[in-house]
Amino acid sequence: MNERPQDAPMHDTAQPHGLDLSVKQAGVTWWTQAWRTLWRDARAGELRLLVVAVALGVAALSSVSFLADRLNGGLQRDARQLLGGDVVVVSDQATPDHIMQRAKADGLQGVTTLSFPTMARGQSQRGAEANSRLVALKAAEVGYPLRGELKVASSLAQAQLALNNDTTSNDIVGSDNTGSNKKAAEKTATIPAAGEVWIEAAGLEALGLDVGDSVWLGNSRLRISRVLVHEPDRGAGFMNFAPRVLMNSADLEATALIQPASRVTWRYAVVGTDSATKNFLAWAEAESKKPEVRGVRVESLEAGRPEMRQTLDRAAKFLNLVALLAALFSAVAVALAARAFAARHLDDCAMLRVLGLSQRHIALSYTAEFVWVGSFASVLGLALGYAVHLVFVALLKGLVDTALPAPSVWPVVYGLGTGLTLLLAFGLPPVLQLASVPALRVMRRDVGELKATTLSVWALGLTGFSVLLIAVSRDLKLGLMVVGGFAGAVLLFAGMAWLAVYVLRRTVVEGSAPPWLMLATRQISARPVYAMVQVSALAVGLLALALLVLLRTDLISSWRNATPVDAPNRFVINIQPTQAEPFLQTLREAGVNKLDMFPMIRARLVAVNDVTVTPDSYTEERAQRLVDREFNVSFSADQPEHNKVVVGAWQAEEADGLSIEEGIAKTLKLKLGDSLRFDMAGVLHEARITSVRRVDWASMRANFFVMYPVSRMTTGAGFDVPTTYIAAFRAPQRQSANPVPSFDNQLIQRFPNITNVDMGASLNQVQAVLGQVVSAVEFLFLFTLAAGLVVLFAAVTATREERAREYAVLRALGASNQLLANVQRAELAGIGALAGLLATSVAMLMGWGLARFAFEFEWTASPWVPLLGAVVGALLALAAGWWGLRDVLRRPVVQTLRQAS
Repeated sequence: MNERPQDAPMHDTAQPHGLDLSVKQAGVTWWTQAWRTLWRDARAGELRLLVVAVALGVAALSSVSFLADRLNGGLQRDARQLLGGDVVVVSDQATPDHIMQRAKADGLQGVTTLSFPTMARGQSQRGAEANSRLVALKAAEVGYPLRGELKVASSLAQAQLALNNDTTSNDIVGSDNTGSNKKAAEKTATIPAAGEVWIEAAGLEALGLDVGDSVWLGNSRLRISRVLVHEPDRGAGFMNFAPRVLMNSADLEATALIQPASRVTWRYAVVGTDSATKNFLAWAEAESKKPEVRGVRVESLEAGRPEMRQTLDRAAKFLNLVALLAALFSAVAVALAARAFAARHLDDCAMLRVLGLSQRHIALSYTAEFVWVGSFASVLGLALGYAVHLVFVALLKGLVDTALPAPSVWPVVYGLGTGLTLLLAFGLPPVLQLASVPALRVMRRDVGELKATTLSVWALGLTGFSVLLIAVSRDLKLGLMVVGGFAGAVLLFAGMAWLAVYVLRRTVVEGSAPPWLMLATRQISARPVYAMVQVSALAVGLLALALLVLLRTDLISSWRNATPVDAPNRFVINIQPTQAEPFLQTLREAGVNKLDMFPMIRARLVAVNDVTVTPDSYTEERAQRLVDREFNVSFSADQPEHNKVVVGAWQAEEADGLSIEEGIAKTLKLKLGDSLRFDMAGVLHEARITSVRRVDWASMRANFFVMYPVSRMTTGAGFDVPTTYIAAFRAPQRQSANPVPSFDNQLIQRFPNITNVDMGASLNQVQAVLGQVVSAVEFLFLFTLAAGLVVLFAAVTATREERAREYAVLRALGASNQLLANVQRAELAGIGALAGLLATSVAMLMGWGLARFAFEFEWTASPWVPLLGAVVGALLALAAGWWGLRDVLRRPVVQTLRQAS
């Protein structure tokens, strides 16, 4: 009966925990001792939970860091192609001669392009007049494009094949009507010859034309020789959604399209060596800011794809959020696992002190062991993170046209720093207490117990880890909200746990409760400090899980709702007031019942609070551009259903009030009550800001910077302001294979003055990117869920040895296994339910803050979430307890008591 089982751990006083008695030998250094301890602990499985926790945390952070690093590198590399040059000077007049002369003096090669909207009239080969269509015309010089490539097709059918197979980045071999194989889209280094134009497929469809037909642009009739499939520097301005037409600049003068009042954009792109372009860029940016240089700006990549920026920014923030939560998971798991590790090594260190090892020797050996463990776990996490980021790259394929560059060294530095910080800041403090274990513990087990880590040590570790997380997050606001929110939550959880233990001890009275409940209460109240730690740890893990579940579900839903599958894909402008009702009737007859239709006025901001404003009144470039151009403003007595008032109130028929969009209010530093004066077609109109609206520009709905809450817009003299209408709707689907969109043609034929802008291609692209982003977010969510389960396991099993000793004493006193099993279940379920209730309550508050301030979404969780959280917390705690504590009640009583003696 007294023989030790073969698989029993060596925890008696003769030789605790497999201790190597060779430490008595002279010359054993702390370095050697660290290696021996590391090898012994690794073989015994003592470091398994620590390695898993650190590796998961590093993997989550490094996967996002690898992805962000490679995407940034790819975007920087591809920026020249997206801009069509190394540096692009954009102006609303012909590029100033001194800027072009400076570029030539710096040895740069330059090309000028002109872009502007105009009407195109089709003419088929039979000579019959076809349709008219607003197009975005670009006139290019020979040598365009300097960066990137043009892609064209030889017929409309092949262009449609290229577009259907997404050939914006690859050539696809298709089959034409004759059955012969030809390239659907091919690259070209030339531009249209004089007398020829290339038109996009959407433009040919709208005009009812194909290659070989002619098109009238102004006074010139030009032959269509190719179908334009892709141009690298297309941009994403509103007019760029119109079908594109590319012509040779040699034909521009004959068209007579450019008149003194024409709104033309000149783009002067240059290429050259890195040093020359950097010098020219710095000079051009400084030159464009001079007061005498008006209407000139230097274009950057940030302005290249604004229609996707909001979706991708939100995705990047959510990926960073998930990675930050995974790192916080790991910190909690490491702290719990390290404390359990230290508790199991108390007897070892007491024997080492008996054998003559100093505190310094023991401290150095354990520090070296943890550095090696942290390095190994960090490298393992980096390898796993690199593999995970490859999955991200596959899921996000197509966001960058070509292969991504290799990652830089920074993700590796961040990963190693995270792993070592996790283990040294949260794991080492309790382990270093082993150095101060007295030798007397060999005879008296009641001395030398672990103490709570000092506040200063925790503060130092938390500060370092927080700084690292904020740096890795790449978003100061998001990092501060997550780190600060969790720090506050830990304090709240600890206080609520202490209160719950106090109330529990007062309410469960001897004799009035079942025996298992009284024993469970005694178990918890006997260690109130550890109960606080356990509840707080469980609550932090559940908080992160709840936050992920709530935000993942609702944010993805918000993303999808922001740009739904039935979002408007047509914008129609220039609808005259007398055409409003007939236009609506035409849409209803075609089956279009859901649409936005608002009056629109062109207005220029000229004064704020009776102070004249000009571009020089602001230092921010966007503010200067806004003041320098006209706004599209609108009016409606009813508040738009897709706009939310966040400040003030919408008062219908408030004659002297206006509502302004939140973003432009921040840019122009406007606030509630400010008086704005607009110039509307030469007539001044003044009103004060009575409300601020939040607008989701990714919704593809009709939105405005400024709206007046009135049903009739008049000047100060009582005259109606000149008004047109804008409509946004989803065009009815084609009912036949006819390539010409008959609905669009019928609309233009009935209302020849309107401008019908097809947003379908852009909408499809945004929705495709959204699908990719959601897939990446969901994948990282599942990955981080594993880190959360590690926390739960660590929190529940941290008291395994203490439970084993206590249960052994109770069993020796006659308690049955069934009673002790009920006690264990009640304790785990109670702690889990309390942690789940606290975690989900705080998760609702943090989720609202993150959705409101970080992701800019409206979000409200169900009031049933805390109750559900309590149930889920209890079930998860029971499941983790069953897995981690299943052997506690099966251990022989004699074995457990001998180990505790």
